[in-house]
Amino acid sequence: MADTADNVLYELADGVATVTLNRPDAMNSLDEPTKIELRDAILRAAADPEVRAVLLTGSGRAFCAGQDLKAHIRQLETGPESTFSTVREHYNPLVTALATMAKPVVAAVNGVAAGAGASIAWACDFRVMADTAGFNTAFAGVALTADSGASWTLPRLVGHAKATELLMLPRTVKAAEALELGLATRVVPADELAEAALELARRLAEGPTVALAALKESVAYGASHSLVETLEKEEELQLRAGSSADHRIAVAAFVDKAKPVFTGR
Repeated sequence: MADTADNVLYELADGVATVTLNRPDAMNSLDEPTKIELRDAILRAAADPEVRAVLLTGSGRAFCAGQDLKAHIRQLETGPESTFSTVREHYNPLVTALATMAKPVVAAVNGVAAGAGASIAWACDFRVMADTAGFNTAFAGVALTADSGASWTLPRLVGHAKATELLMLPRTVKAAEALELGLATRVVPADELAEAALELARRLAEGPTVALAALKESVAYGASHSLVETLEKEEELQLRAGSSADHRIAVAAFVDKAKPVFTGR
């Protein structure tokens, strides 16, 4: 099943929702229609019980160059308050959905990911990068501060000091360095990216969805809570995972020395 909009493509197959930014001539930069379509596509995937993993990528030579600055210049004429309402209306719900949806999200970073484009990739659970791709925070270069969650995700990926450096002194972090820093999960040759990222998404989609969602929630919770609070959260989430059909399937398969076939329930 595939849907085509002007700027975003959406396809569901084998439990994987593939969302593709589709403005290659503009390096998949984010004008208002694209932000709305992308936000709505991610919210759609998050809400669909048939979706067990999400794959986010870009068409052409870029993953996402961030805010469309040509559109941004025109919007500035209306004043900063109306211009930057996009953070609240588009970026915040998009990043929240990526980071908190009860299913894993894979970013296939096929080219440059800059500004909000980098932030969006960092909000995903996995980042498979082409060896020709790179990240650039870009915000300070246009006299802006971080948005789309970069001030939350980046320090958690690379540490406070390196995050401050990359935000205040923006530069392109190429794929090899991104892997070393922890910004990338895996780096592959560019011509192998689509296959490698889809293989990972399919593997996740075949997994125990309830347990994977609990793991995602647990790690995020533990990053900002005490040990005692995190232990209580783990107890709560373990009960949820242990009550799933997939847990019973896994235990029975273990006893039978068979491979479990998970249902996502």
